[in-house]
Amino acid sequence: MSGKTQGLIGSRVPKIDAWEKVTGTARYGHDITLPGMLHARILRSAHPHARLLAIDTRAARRVPGVKVVLTGDGVTCANLGLMQDHPPLKSGKVRSIRDEIAAVAATSEEAAEEACRLIKVQYEPLPAVFDPLEAMKRGAPRIHDKVKGNLLSFNYRFSSGDVDSALSRSAHVVEGTYTTRFVTHACMEPCFALASWDPQGRLLLHSTTQIPYLLQGHMAKVLGIPGSAIRIKQPVIGGAFGSKLDTYPYEVITALLAREAGRPVRLLYSREEEFVCSPTRQPMIIKMATGCDADGKLTARRCEVILDNGAYTSWGITTPHIMLLGITSLYRVENVLLTAQSVYTNNPTSGAFRGYGNPQGTFANEQQMEALAHKAGIDPVEFRLLNCNQPHSVTPQKFRITTCALRECIETCRDSIDFKAPKEGLEGVGMASMFHVAGGGRVYKSDGCGVIAKLDDFARLTLMTGATEIGTGSDTAMAMIAAEELGLPVENVSVINNDTDVGPWDVGIHASRTTFIAGNATILAARDIKAQLAPHAAEKLGCTEEELEWFGGAIRVTGDHDRSIPIDKVVRSLHFREQGKMVVGKGFYDPPNEFQARDMTGNVSSTYAFATHACRVRVDPETGRITVLKFVAAHDVGRVINPLGLDGQIEGAIAQGLGMALTEQVRLDQGRMQNTSFLDYKLLMARDMPRDIELHYIETNDPEGPYGAKGVSEAGIIPIPAAIANAVADAIRVRIHDLPLTPERVLEAIKSKP
Repeated sequence: MSGKTQGLIGSRVPKIDAWEKVTGTARYGHDITLPGMLHARILRSAHPHARLLAIDTRAARRVPGVKVVLTGDGVTCANLGLMQDHPPLKSGKVRSIRDEIAAVAATSEEAAEEACRLIKVQYEPLPAVFDPLEAMKRGAPRIHDKVKGNLLSFNYRFSSGDVDSALSRSAHVVEGTYTTRFVTHACMEPCFALASWDPQGRLLLHSTTQIPYLLQGHMAKVLGIPGSAIRIKQPVIGGAFGSKLDTYPYEVITALLAREAGRPVRLLYSREEEFVCSPTRQPMIIKMATGCDADGKLTARRCEVILDNGAYTSWGITTPHIMLLGITSLYRVENVLLTAQSVYTNNPTSGAFRGYGNPQGTFANEQQMEALAHKAGIDPVEFRLLNCNQPHSVTPQKFRITTCALRECIETCRDSIDFKAPKEGLEGVGMASMFHVAGGGRVYKSDGCGVIAKLDDFARLTLMTGATEIGTGSDTAMAMIAAEELGLPVENVSVINNDTDVGPWDVGIHASRTTFIAGNATILAARDIKAQLAPHAAEKLGCTEEELEWFGGAIRVTGDHDRSIPIDKVVRSLHFREQGKMVVGKGFYDPPNEFQARDMTGNVSSTYAFATHACRVRVDPETGRITVLKFVAAHDVGRVINPLGLDGQIEGAIAQGLGMALTEQVRLDQGRMQNTSFLDYKLLMARDMPRDIELHYIETNDPEGPYGAKGVSEAGIIPIPAAIANAVADAIRVRIHDLPLTPERVLEAIKSKP
């Protein structure tokens, strides 16, 4: 069949769900109700660390409208978390302020809240620890009685070459310790779950999860029922960024309440609960040393990381898996050593967050590159160009780099930001690059996604998939890919991906994988349909199948466009005949897997994203306030599927990354969150964004990607804190190693200069 396309790929297409969202007709979790539905509330711990001596629920049960009150002693279920250390309802002991002690289901939210207030809990407070370094010391309070030293057994070590020897022989070495803080996702929609059980004992759970098919398995294990007895439905999701990548106590608790009550139960977080109880980006203490020879070529890098795991284990424990990528493979360096230890504390639990540890690692890595360049007397841009990774190379982790436009990204930012332009006052320029997975990140044995495509009598194509849409525009990309492949208008394509009973299996949305993996599965399903239609179309047109091309809703003969037939007519000819057939295509794509978890080597992704960001900032010497005057982002995207959607992804990442760099931090006092509203948690607003933002997309047409595309959703945030830190250091001539770069920290740094 002809390779001619209709030019849809690369055109600016509005999101297919945009109309519903801007008109308010989209149904989010908070909009869903069921007949006879009860309302749930959770009572949480008053102490960061304490024994539970007694829980008195008698007064709560007497509140009018209360139907169920549950405590940890009253239910039997398995633990949650990667280390199975997280009981959905706690008994015996609490380990953080957010711990769930009891849950109530009532006919009104007010009754449920009143019942929670009336539950009396008798505690025996225990010594608590909130600093991971203190938690590692001998004699520190034990968070989990069976874990000595509060060190998790799930730790990381990667070694290539002889780092100590290489550093000792290096002409120049820089060392430093960098710290990053708790940051919250700040999703616009707080957490939600709605559970109901049918008479056959099957659970229907509505959830804003990022992992519907994995959630089925997790819930089955925790509740002790078959996975086939669980159905997950997803409403429109109002933000996730990784926060919905795990299975959480509130989902299990909602299901337990509904089973006990024999009625549907809905649980909604308040905004304060969303701040206090949702997972966070994990804080890190990163001690790093980097060396180069006299010519500026990198010789070695050593990195030691301590992660604050919080009281229980979620995906935060695995972030060094991805953080390591930038440390080993962004630049060419043969000798690398990384060790990472996760530590239990009585702080909030750390989870997955956009960038997955890479923003923290890049914050240290790229500051060291800048400092080392200055120490070696080399221009920092030239220093990066000298060491940057190359296409068709193999890294110390045995990642096989195929397409790589890192050099072009660096050069684009250099030219756009004009590093040599005059500066006024405390003005500075800075740059940072990144390396990240762009074709999935191998976490499970399968990283696959399935797509079923149904073409009807009127050439309307319905894609049924397990690939979750969380605002990234992946549904629109899939629709565009399918429409391009079959020669249909994109308006003719619908995507159904909100029901585990309908869609084929998918591992979940993470690791910038969906457009790449689901896009490839979509192509396979569309080509399956073409293979079914092509013989019939060729017969009707009197040509060979190889002469067919698919364009404008029709199948036509290459070079003779007057000989064509509408696609819908071919479909009807298959439906309306004896022994007719449905036109349904199937595709399942699982990228090749070479990763070896034991030694952290082998291709973890089918392709990789590269990017460079640069900025010009001004620092007010009186207030310490940082103003970003100009921001430039250059990304190797493989090929742009939808420029409109890509702009939104990168611009949103810039806003999120600048918040991480400048203002955002969860303020804790003895494990208690102090800033639990948008008034106190300082997100950047539209007025805070730089007025001058340039986006540059470098297309390398990756051979593995759908139409050459790479995943980019996470890449946009990764270099931003480092780029800002480098620009500020250029302005004030002193480095700040702690995030965020608040005015107070900037003033302190200015005053510390000799």
